[in-house]
Amino acid sequence: MTKRELLIENSKLKADISALKQRYEKLLKLIFGAKSERFVPDEVPEQLSLFTGAEDSKKEQIEEETEVISYERKKKGKKHPGRNEIPDHLPVEEIIIEPEEDTTGMKRIGEEITETLKYTPASLIKIRTIRPKYAKPNEEGVVIGKLPSRPIPKSYAEASLLAHIFISKFIDHLPFYRIRQMFKRDFDWDLPSSTINDWFISVCTLLEPLYQVLIKKILKTNYIQADESTIRVLDKSKKNGTHLGYQWVYHSPKLGYVYFHYRKGRGQSGPKELLEDYDGYLQTDGYKVYDKIARGKPIILVGCMAHLRRKFYESLSVDKARATYALNLIQQLYAIERKMKEDHLSAEARNEIRQTKSKALMNKFKEWMDTEYPKVLPKSLIGEAIKYGLRQWDKLIVFTTDQKLHIDNNLTENSIRPLALGRKNYLFAGSHKGAERIAMMYSFFATCKKQNVNPRNWLQQTLEKIPDYPIKKIEELLPRNEGG
Repeated sequence: MTKRELLIENSKLKADISALKQRYEKLLKLIFGAKSERFVPDEVPEQLSLFTGAEDSKKEQIEEETEVISYERKKKGKKHPGRNEIPDHLPVEEIIIEPEEDTTGMKRIGEEITETLKYTPASLIKIRTIRPKYAKPNEEGVVIGKLPSRPIPKSYAEASLLAHIFISKFIDHLPFYRIRQMFKRDFDWDLPSSTINDWFISVCTLLEPLYQVLIKKILKTNYIQADESTIRVLDKSKKNGTHLGYQWVYHSPKLGYVYFHYRKGRGQSGPKELLEDYDGYLQTDGYKVYDKIARGKPIILVGCMAHLRRKFYESLSVDKARATYALNLIQQLYAIERKMKEDHLSAEARNEIRQTKSKALMNKFKEWMDTEYPKVLPKSLIGEAIKYGLRQWDKLIVFTTDQKLHIDNNLTENSIRPLALGRKNYLFAGSHKGAERIAMMYSFFATCKKQNVNPRNWLQQTLEKIPDYPIKKIEELLPRNEGG
């Protein structure tokens, strides 16, 4: 091997070591570091004149950027709000305390009221339904009142009990075994695990038609956000006894509906089947499967600025100058979005601002990445961030073309958070069918959150109504904010 070849190989090895070191530091940060991606710049946005040598254009560029993002913003006061008032809607129990001395002959001139809060533990109430039986004259038969429908026929579980159990699991993230322990501790009631599992299966079977209506409504819109997250599933056929499945999530920003769809893998079969006839915008994180699905279909892919921002944030410790410059530009884009939201602008005004200010910033961002990418190591964190931005560029800039599109996919990511919390508490699904039922429950409860609907009230009322509800009108039972 010649000296020149050795030098080339040495340079390549150094680059590989540097890239591996950056990945190692990134992993350490993911495990032990703070999860916040809040960026507070401590340098001016145009510090990158260090690389371009454009010192004479520095002032002009700074003035241009100041013009883009300058706006007045009311500063929030830091006054202490004081003690929260006790809500008026709570039931009141009055206690009257008379003076210890004899008040005979005294005139009552007023009173002092002190309000405190008492906690009353939840209770289980046995409902005994009595139906008198009457014999008709002349032995013509017997008359008895009709037993009202229950969510699960021949089961003693009322809708309120079922709602409490599933809210405890999917909203409060308690495994079934802990819920059973609480019943035993608080009510001396030993609920068998087989019974609670049977109830879960029966409730999901009852809600299945509503679950199918949910995705049909989402697919009828022309703008969907999608993401995916893992879930471990017990599987005896696997070597370690568990299978890593995926919950695919589809969110309609227009309707405020969320749909979780369980699949065994992260391949394209699940979303391809679901989006077979979809026509419209699809906003994702850039996962290649969506490119394959959209190919040859009337689907316009939209990128996620939050994913690009995350990559530059992760590269701050490696290349602070370039990462800070990129994060400043992204911060300006978000400032424009925030200002438009605060001003409650019309659709036409939003479109105009995006087509002028936002698009100009995006074009500037693209030019900078084109210039800087040849100067960085492709395998470094900053190199990967710029590469991601360039590869996703045609999708990232789409949000500037239509005011209804969001700059990022954060609304869908927020819907996945309960799944992540659930993973930490109940660790895995008992089976692939169980994972499908979990997807159903997360769909309804995430939709409740988007609709600002109380999930407990919704589930209880739905379980009470759905056994006798006309199938043609079943979409009326979807979580819906009647006031909004």
